[in-house]
Order: sequence, then C-alpha cells, then structure tokens
Amino acid sequence: MRTTNNDQLITKPKVGDTRVYQKLVTEADFARFEDGLVHAVCSTFSLAQAAEWAGRLFVLEMKEKDEEGIGTFLTINHKGPAFESETITIVATLKAVNGHEVICSYEARVGDRLVADGETGQKILKKEKLAKVLAPKQA
Repeated sequence: MRTTNNDQLITKPKVGDTRVYQKLVTEADFARFEDGLVHAVCSTFSLAQAAEWAGRLFVLEMKEKDEEGIGTFLTINHKGPAFESETITIVATLKAVNGHEVICSYEARVGDRLVADGETGQKILKKEKLAKVLAPKQA
C-alpha cells in the first residue's frame, strides 16, 4: 500500500476484483486487410486491443511513477459479432499477481450477448529497465 500527496491510503487491487471498459464500435474497428474490407463488424484485432486496455486498468492502479506495464500475452476467443454503433462492455477480472506480472480474465459483451472472452498478461517493470529491454540492438 502507498499514500497519495494527501496521505490517503491507496489499496492495491485484489484477486477477484473487476474493472470495466466500454468501447463504442466504429467503422475504424472493422476487419480490414491490405486487400480491403473483410466484414463490417468489430475485428478480432480491435477486440484484443480493448481487452488489453481493460486489463491495463489494473496496471495503472498498481504501478509506481517510475514503472510501466508491458504486455506478456493475450488470448481471445471471438464468439460473436459486435456491430457499428454498439457498445462493447469488457469486464476484466484480476486472476493472479505473480511477482510483477498481472493476469486478468475478461468477458466482452454487447448487452447479454457474449462477443469474446480470454485472458491478458502484463508485467510491471521499472521504466529504466523497460527502456533497456526495448532499445534497438546495435549490429
């Protein structure tokens, strides 16, 4: 636990806690490749990005100012379509904290309809270490 500038106690999330992210489906979320539009519904890629953000909501609460999160894995089981102008609600559940790794399960729904589910993993590292890991290698 840590304190804010106002000496308010901040508690870290616990296993079983949830965070919610909502995403409005727009044309920018449609499945497209170099050969053009595949279909006019939310793509698996766009769903995956939203799912990772939902899990990141925990990371934002847990990391210190000198730390940052980096994705370690993502699974997505795309179950059904989400159409333009629909709102996808993604509920991320904190499944485990293994050292510096934060693991979440999630469900993405439009109303009662399940659109996707899966898991995300993110690791919290010191920004300095992350910069070294991500620096281009000299040939």
